[in-house]
Amino acid sequence: MLDPGQDAAGRDAVAKEAKGQIEAGGTLKHENVWGLRKLAYEIDRRNEADYRWFRFEAPPALLEQLDHSLKIADGVLRFRIFKVDATTPAMVPPATGAPGPSASREPPADAPPQAAAEAEAPPEPSVEPEAPAPPAESSEAEATEPQPAVERGE
Repeated sequence: MLDPGQDAAGRDAVAKEAKGQIEAGGTLKHENVWGLRKLAYEIDRRNEADYRWFRFEAPPALLEQLDHSLKIADGVLRFRIFKVDATTPAMVPPATGAPGPSASREPPADAPPQAAAEAEAPPEPSVEPEAPAPPAESSEAEATEPQPAVERGE
């Protein structure tokens, strides 16, 4: 997660440096740029971060080197290195909800009228009807015996 306070070129340089280290000592399998996303909580007085995601294979020495360089790099808010099973599918960026605080809610000026109308109205969620629940099975004793009423006395 990179600091959005830096310009885009600065964030790209930090990501390029990390990618270069990975490619020099390991094998880069997948890369994703998720862009600016709203944070769940503030980090260094920031409400959003530029998310970059790399999936790679590397020896332990490269992991230590990458960990060290990301800890001291300016512009890195947070980072995590996870060990995952090789058969785990690559991640897809999560869908974004409402635009973050710095995103404009207005459609771009060059957007066609149809796109502008779609941008104003949020998409309707698709809901599939639930199948009716099967009738609850009850024992014959419950079905034939009336239940006594409970009374409260004072």
